[in-house]
Amino acid sequence: MTVEGLSNGERLHPIQEAFWDAHGLQCGFCTPGFLMTISAFLKETPDPSEEEIREAIAGNLCRCTGYVNIIKAVQLAADRLRLPTV
Repeated sequence: MTVEGLSNGERLHPIQEAFWDAHGLQCGFCTPGFLMTISAFLKETPDPSEEEIREAIAGNLCRCTGYVNIIKAVQLAADRLRLPTV
C-alpha cells in the first residue's frame, strides 16, 4: 500500500481528510510516512489515547509542526473511522 492508494479515486481517505482539516500538514515531506503509519495504527487501535498516538508516531520526524496538529488529526481520523458509514 502507498499513500496514493489510501484515496478512492478523487475522494480522500478519512485519514487524509483529517490531516487536511486539522492542519496536520506543513511542507509535506513527512506526510506520507505519517499517513501510512496512522493507517496501520488505527486498524489495530481504533480508539487511541493521546499517549498511544504519540508512541505510534514516534518513528516519524516532522520539523515543521511540533506535532500538536498531527495528534489532533489522528484523533479526528480515529473518530471519523469509528462512525458508521451511511
